[in-house]
Amino acid sequence: MLKQNLQFKLSQKLSPQQIQLMKLIQLPTQAFEQRLKEEMVENPALESGKEDTLETEDYAAQDEYDEYDDYDNEKIDADEINIDEYLSNDETPDYKLQANNYSDDDEDRSLPFAAPVSFHQDLINQLNTFILSDEEREIAEFLVGSIDDMGYIRRSIQDIVDDMAFTQGIYTDEKKVEQILHIIHQLEPAGVGARDLQECLLLQLRHKTPTDSVSLAINILESQFDAFTKKHYDKLLQKFDVSQEQLRKAIDEIEKLNPKPGGSFDSHSKTVEHIVPDFTIRVVEGELELTLNGRNAPELHVSKDYQEMLQTYKDSREKSNAQKDAVQFIKQKLDSAKWFIDAIKQRNETLLVTMNAIMHYQQEYFLDGDETKLKPMILKDIADMIGLDISTVSRVANSKYVDTPYGTKLIKDFFSEAMKNDQGEDVSTIEIKKILQMVIEEEDKSKPLPDDKLADILKERGYPIARRTVAKYREQLDIPVARMRKKI
Repeated sequence: MLKQNLQFKLSQKLSPQQIQLMKLIQLPTQAFEQRLKEEMVENPALESGKEDTLETEDYAAQDEYDEYDDYDNEKIDADEINIDEYLSNDETPDYKLQANNYSDDDEDRSLPFAAPVSFHQDLINQLNTFILSDEEREIAEFLVGSIDDMGYIRRSIQDIVDDMAFTQGIYTDEKKVEQILHIIHQLEPAGVGARDLQECLLLQLRHKTPTDSVSLAINILESQFDAFTKKHYDKLLQKFDVSQEQLRKAIDEIEKLNPKPGGSFDSHSKTVEHIVPDFTIRVVEGELELTLNGRNAPELHVSKDYQEMLQTYKDSREKSNAQKDAVQFIKQKLDSAKWFIDAIKQRNETLLVTMNAIMHYQQEYFLDGDETKLKPMILKDIADMIGLDISTVSRVANSKYVDTPYGTKLIKDFFSEAMKNDQGEDVSTIEIKKILQMVIEEEDKSKPLPDDKLADILKERGYPIARRTVAKYREQLDIPVARMRKKI
């Protein structure tokens, strides 16, 4: 049996404009500037740069004309395509579309980028200093091509021999490849072409000027590598029958080595990506001053050409179909341009009001930079202060940076949960982590403190937290366990 009934349902849906606004809010400065450029390409009604002053008769003429004809003799209200809404200097002055004013001398300029030689090409160039036969050079170049960005060859010699035979038609044996590999090991940086960490460190030590410390370090890595990595220093002292001072000097030699020889070269050859802060906080005469970075964002306004098109349509006595099509196109682009300019204003206002609330909530920290003064703060605290949704605050915090007198900081790092101290007061987990870090830095490295002892010390200082919590915070701070912090 079929039935029909009516059901009313109330639901909330975001409009496409609201979704786009949320995306704009989430974009950091560089991505936002790129989005502006893309919109200008897509919408010809948007232009950048200083807007020309409009003649007063243009406004008057626009006000006199009340409506336009549509295809079916229906009327399009002039209000729908009123250019004044987009161009009026009284309603939307240029300075309101800019986050801050900067002098011409302070304007950011594009920097030239170098074109350095790649890591692998540098190794190939070094091979030119060796006298090699054609076969030997082919093998050497294949081995260089097998080196990863960290400077290691992660494949066995047998796999390399088979690969050269199948892919390059180079037929050789393991002994020959081993001989060529010894040549690769002579290239710079020292340690390149190693097959594991142990070999990498040994290659670097053998490049050093021979001393007693270097010789002991080589013996340690060759015969007691496992004991060294686990920091079993007592076992090493007994095995090599040396003093603590001699062992310490040998370990110092090892610690100076680079476990990733290719990484140091690669870091210089890559283009460095600089963080562009979205906000700047300065302390001026004891007061905090907040600015939004907008120096590279173009000034947007609606194209005057589009107003002139409408004026031409108004002045013409007979309206052709082509002119009517143009009016519809112009109306669509003007609506899109007006919304986009309004969205930029709303984005800037949202970012400023959110960061302003965070700045005042954490005022004690921003005034002197002491991280122990960071207060517990969650997204809801800021959302309640400014009357916005938690998701909006999250979009602002997750991908934005602020330039402070104490360095450039990721905004989300200012948020932390609260914990009770021994006096029942709420303290930030950031404060506890900072104190934990200080305790570990001050410990006796010959007898580093285990997690349960660290928990006892924090409890004595008024922060009663469990050992597992100490372990969690230590891992978040990227601090190893006590055994791995030991030094002789």
